[in-house]
Amino acid sequence: MSVMKYPLAEQVKSAVEAAQKIVVLQADNPDADSLGSALALEHILGDLGKDVYLYCGVEIPTYLRYFSGWDRVLNEPPSTYDLAIIVDASTYTLFDQLEKSGKLPVLKSKPCIIFDHHVTVEKPIDFANMSIIDPNVASAGELIFHIATGLGWKINSEAAEHLMSSILGDTQGLSNELTQASTYRVMADLTDLGANRPKLEELRREYSKMAQVIYAYKGALLARTEFVANGQIAIVAIPQTEINEYSPLYNPGPLVQSDMLQVQGVKLSIVLKNYDDGHATAALRANTGSPIAGKLAEHMGGGGHAYASGFKVSDGRSFADIKTETVKFATKLIDELAENKKV
Repeated sequence: MSVMKYPLAEQVKSAVEAAQKIVVLQADNPDADSLGSALALEHILGDLGKDVYLYCGVEIPTYLRYFSGWDRVLNEPPSTYDLAIIVDASTYTLFDQLEKSGKLPVLKSKPCIIFDHHVTVEKPIDFANMSIIDPNVASAGELIFHIATGLGWKINSEAAEHLMSSILGDTQGLSNELTQASTYRVMADLTDLGANRPKLEELRREYSKMAQVIYAYKGALLARTEFVANGQIAIVAIPQTEINEYSPLYNPGPLVQSDMLQVQGVKLSIVLKNYDDGHATAALRANTGSPIAGKLAEHMGGGGHAYASGFKVSDGRSFADIKTETVKFATKLIDELAENKKV
């Protein structure tokens, strides 16, 4: 893919060349794509002679700590910087911690670039000077690969491994429908650049191992999973007490959602978190052939992909009402999907 696909790429190059201190920001819900993209940019921009700082408003989850360099991601942005790059996010709602800390006005005052592949978001960021958002790539990491190679920026072996991990994360190991022929070509190119997929998989499996307490908790979550809409939707709710106790060890969403999708007849899995301050969040994952997660997220004020998305609700509605509306609209989407297949 050539840079000509992204008309703003040359402006990105100019902005990077003009900056010395660059901060790369992830949203408050880091995943393999955001972390891999950020760490890859650290290497790519570092090889260009830039001073690169990595920010995320929350601690990097334990299950992502197989990424070398995860511990360089800080909870505070630098006090001064020349350029900000936001990866895998383009909405205000995913930067609550930055807003609460009072650091958002500083970000708004600086040149800012967005690299993302989510086109459906609530409260789009409107202060970025340049936004390259491509829904036709599988991950932000794949987008960064195309931009970097098109601009002639070096991708060393460590950056290649981080980009590969970002792609594997969003495509569920190249198994979902975000994976395109171009994705496989990028994976081959990253392998040529030194990325070692078997090694990455071994590391991911090692860091995905769970403590016995998490193993028991997983069993409890699976046991209380509800199956609604004639068994087509699997949903489980996580209260604040469990968020406090278990999230530092393992994110409940990744802990159970793949298992929820393995139940016969399930088209959509929903993990709802209920916070004491009144807001709720949801992680949505859909099975192949049921591309409804993005539409559900959009309806509830969030965004993401057709097969992986999420939302946050903080408008004063009760958790019961949020859950009811989520299930109601998800059921509607599933029914529409069935009707369309009949046509």
